[in-house]
Amino acid sequence: MVKAAFIGLGVMGFPMAGHLRARGHEVTVYNRTSAKAEAWVAQHGGHAAPTPAAAAEGAEFVFACVGNDDDLRSVTTGPDGAFATLGPEAVFIDNTTASAAVARELYQAARERGAHFIDAPVSGGQAGAENGQLTVMCGGDAEPYSRAEPVIMAFAKACRLMGPPGAGQLTKMVNQIAVAGVLQGLAEALHFAQKAGLDGEAVLDVISKGAAGSWQMENRGRTMLADSYDFGFAVDWMRKDLGICLRTANENGASLPVTALIDQFYKDVQKMGGGRWDTSALMKRLMEAG
Repeated sequence: MVKAAFIGLGVMGFPMAGHLRARGHEVTVYNRTSAKAEAWVAQHGGHAAPTPAAAAEGAEFVFACVGNDDDLRSVTTGPDGAFATLGPEAVFIDNTTASAAVARELYQAARERGAHFIDAPVSGGQAGAENGQLTVMCGGDAEPYSRAEPVIMAFAKACRLMGPPGAGQLTKMVNQIAVAGVLQGLAEALHFAQKAGLDGEAVLDVISKGAAGSWQMENRGRTMLADSYDFGFAVDWMRKDLGICLRTANENGASLPVTALIDQFYKDVQKMGGGRWDTSALMKRLMEAG
């Protein structure tokens, strides 16, 4: 059992930290809204800290799951940031979906303090976090990763070191590019089925067993047919992620024409008031368009 800290108790971080505690680890949490940290302690035990620095003090492993690059810098190198108290050989594990550039920046900042940094974005959404079934893709050095992996597995079904600092974030970009394309294809397919007068449920039952089958079809197909989107991974967050993908593609020369188009489709969904809807709301955009 280890002494751990968890910074950021949103829809992902709250259950992830809970899984760490359920494994018997000593966990101290920090959240910008202190009431959420207090609610976590009431549910799981452990301790709440008033600042990221206080949470990280004495911890062997410090986890973070916040919003974006600026949020991440704030809780690490900002005033009262975790890096101020990060001990020698401690490992900071960042589960935020952020840029590869900030991962490399914070890796270097951690090493200057004698500590380690692993970029470790996750896939699996809120349900994966709640069920401890996330997929974690990591970038960093092999030795601290080998120490961190067994602890990460408290909330994961798969975890892998993908390469040097930033490689975890680059792999998450690959994931989001693929997810966006699959969801748009599924939305168009189901929209076509409805316009053709087919029984959507029957269509899903048949094609899900063939080459068209996917996680998205299995977990989102029926909710798309039901016009239900009040759950899951928010469109606002997907647009943030796709923005990172598109900026990185501009830097490395990758061509992402379909991803750029789907990003604009998600912008349309935001204009419809669907910023907090699940990413499968691409179907609603098509239905609203007729």
